[in-house]
Amino acid sequence: MGRFKALAVLVERDHIGIFGKMNVGKSSVMNLLTQQNTSLVDATPGTTADTKISLLEIHGIGPVKLFDTAGLDEQGELGSKKTKKAFSDLKKCDLILVVIDPSNKSLEVERQLIERARDMGKQILIIKNVFFEDRKIEIPLLKFFKITVIRANDNSYRQQLLDFVVDNFESKNKKLELLPFVEREEYYVLNIPMDAETPPGRYLRPQAMVEEYITRSWAYPVSFRMDLNKARGKKREEERQRFLGLIDNFKNRPKVIITDSQAMDIMAEWIPDNVGLTTFSIAMINYFSRGRLDLFVKSLEVLKELKRGDKVLIVEACSHSRVEEDIGTVQIPNYFRKKFPEIGLEHNFGREFHENEQLSEYKLIIHCGSCMISSQELGARIRDIGNLGIPFTNYGLILSYAQGARMLGKVLEPWALAVPSFGNQAT
Repeated sequence: MGRFKALAVLVERDHIGIFGKMNVGKSSVMNLLTQQNTSLVDATPGTTADTKISLLEIHGIGPVKLFDTAGLDEQGELGSKKTKKAFSDLKKCDLILVVIDPSNKSLEVERQLIERARDMGKQILIIKNVFFEDRKIEIPLLKFFKITVIRANDNSYRQQLLDFVVDNFESKNKKLELLPFVEREEYYVLNIPMDAETPPGRYLRPQAMVEEYITRSWAYPVSFRMDLNKARGKKREEERQRFLGLIDNFKNRPKVIITDSQAMDIMAEWIPDNVGLTTFSIAMINYFSRGRLDLFVKSLEVLKELKRGDKVLIVEACSHSRVEEDIGTVQIPNYFRKKFPEIGLEHNFGREFHENEQLSEYKLIIHCGSCMISSQELGARIRDIGNLGIPFTNYGLILSYAQGARMLGKVLEPWALAVPSFGNQAT
């Protein structure tokens, strides 16, 4: 019996919270999802005195814990305590369902709730619960989130609500491998230039994560420090022979080389045909976006549509000292100045992303590997720009695209992704 109990806790329940003001139908939403009178429904304000919790299984998501919270606008000392408890529950939840009665004239409480949940990087969905007539909700932040319109006291809307949640929520229980292509007892080369930005005594986080994953997978990571100055200078051939000498020393050639993206121009010429290739940045963005690499690849399509006056935003999630060959401030801008000289380039460093009110002005967003922010934070960014309809891609993909269709195909092959038709135009 103990063994089965241990197995049962391996899958952690996703926490879904239902939030909003008093009498907007939060408890009706809870009952609609659970198909039972889990929460007491009454027109009396403040009926939900404390958070009601229900456990259920939602097909397409798995086991979840539902939180039906008290109204956030109740006044007085008791109301203050209820609000404090509701905001405490907000921190625990993976998905926030914000229930709004569109007939309410003031939506300040909802605005503050959405801002707080967004700042926490929570997944947010908006439910307009219509009692009489549907009206437009005047909250600017809603442009970032998906909205459904239901009548929560009408059971015929249950499937619509379930589909809305399942289609737009990503469970934390989705298993994702850092390098799904790694095979036991095969060799993998990590090409690590170690520029002036590399701290002494340790690898950068992507390098450490990749090495650990390969080792844990019973495979063999081998690190190579490429001298970029030699590789791009008069001693180019000397450095090339040193690199090829490493590759030729293997009885069985390494399966894949994982390279720093800043060396893509060199790897484009030196990589043997029978050795796979990808980049740390591509591995990181796939992992921290929870397997959405295909979306970043598809967005490369916008490169063939860029025209005079368009703006491109380069986003780097961390704030580090910049070096001569920095990807975000040197290599990618150099590519754009050569290929798209009439395009405006702007940068967003660190955690300022949420405060960037000009996001909708950009034709394309190019994101770093995101290794210094959490999957939750990156997910919030992807939802923001995705809901705005802005294409977004990644450092490693851009620098691979810049080397032509062959190299783009090369770095995508380990991920079982093909070069889209527009990729053949990459130069």
